[in-house]
Amino acid sequence: MKINGTPTRTIWLAADGWAVEIIDQTRLPHELVNVRLESLADAAHAIKAMLVRGAPLIGATAAYGMALAARANSSDLALTVAYNILHTTRPTAINLKWALDQMIAALGKVPEEHRMAAAYARAAEICDEDVAINSAIGDNGAALIRAAWESARARGADRVNVLTHCNAGWLATVDWGTAIAPIYKAHDAGIPVHVWVDETRPRNQGASLTARELNWHGVPHTVIADNSGGHLMQHGMVDLCIVGTDRVTRNGDVCNKIGTYLKALAAKDNAVPFHVALPSPTIDWSVADGITEIPIEERDAAEQTHMTGKAADGSIVSVQVTPDGSPAGNWGFDVTPARLVSGLITERGVCAASPEGLLGLFPERNG
Repeated sequence: MKINGTPTRTIWLAADGWAVEIIDQTRLPHELVNVRLESLADAAHAIKAMLVRGAPLIGATAAYGMALAARANSSDLALTVAYNILHTTRPTAINLKWALDQMIAALGKVPEEHRMAAAYARAAEICDEDVAINSAIGDNGAALIRAAWESARARGADRVNVLTHCNAGWLATVDWGTAIAPIYKAHDAGIPVHVWVDETRPRNQGASLTARELNWHGVPHTVIADNSGGHLMQHGMVDLCIVGTDRVTRNGDVCNKIGTYLKALAAKDNAVPFHVALPSPTIDWSVADGITEIPIEERDAAEQTHMTGKAADGSIVSVQVTPDGSPAGNWGFDVTPARLVSGLITERGVCAASPEGLLGLFPERNG
C-alpha cells in the first residue's frame, strides 16, 4: 500500500541488510515513526509492547526476531531460547507460533554456520508469502463487496456500506491486510465503498489505525463509537461486516479483538452478513472449541483507564479517564461462535465457518 504515494510495507530490512525496521504503531495516527530492531530483545519488545500488532505482522516480526537471534548465536540452545522468548510475547495470535515453527523447521535443515543466512531468507519468504496471501484474500472478498453493491444499487443506494472492527488492514499484516484488503480492492476497482470504522476501545485500533490507513489511501470512511454498530444495522445502514481474526478453530470459531462477538450478534439479529477474513496460517487445526480452548490475553489495566491523543497545541498526551481507585478489567479478545459467521474469506476462496467448509478449501488437513 502507499503512504502519500510511496509504496510501503510494515516491516523491512534496513539499508545495512541485517537490522529490521518497522513502523511504530503506538505513535499512530498522529506521528509516523520508524523503529530499528537490532536484537532478539528488540523484536520481543516490539511484539509485546504492540509497536507491531495484528496476527500476520506479529508472525513476520517473530520470524525476523529469530533471524536476529541467529545472527548473534545460531546454536540449537540459543535458538530454543529465542523461540521460547518470542512465543510468550503474545499468547492469543496463532500466527506467532506458526512463524516460529516455520523458522525452527528451516534452520534445523542446515548446518549451524549457515543458519543466519537461512533465517533471513525464510523470514523474507514469510513476509512475501503474507503479501501474496492477503492480496488473494482481497480479491475473494472484493467479490462479496461487489455483490453487496449491486444489491444496494438495485435498492437505489449510492454506495455500499461495510462495517469493520479493530484494525485488519495493511498495518496488521506485511501489506494489503486481511479484512481491509477486500475494501482496497473494491475501492480501486471503482466500487463506491464506504467504511464504518469502529473505534475499538480500549486501544482504539480502529480510530487510530484503520482510519489512518483508509485516509492515506483515499477510501471514504466514518469513525463510530463501538456501540453504534447495532443501531446502524437496525436502520439498514450496514450492507455487510468484514472483520479480521487472530485465531480460527478447525470448527470455524473466530477469536478476534474484544467486541467482535457483540457485532456478530447484532449482525445476526438484523440479517446482515458477517464475514471474517483470514490467511490460512491463522487457522489453528489443533483447536476445536474456541470458547474453552483459546487463551484470552488479559492486558494492562492502564490501556482501559488512560487514553492518548493529540492536544490542542499539537502535543501528544495521555490522560486518565477513570476515577482514582477504580479497578479495570482488560480482556484483549473474545470468541465469536461459528454459527454467527456467514463465511470465512481465505486466500483459497470463501467457505462456511465449519469443519466441512474449511476442509473443502484445505483438504490436505483432512486426517
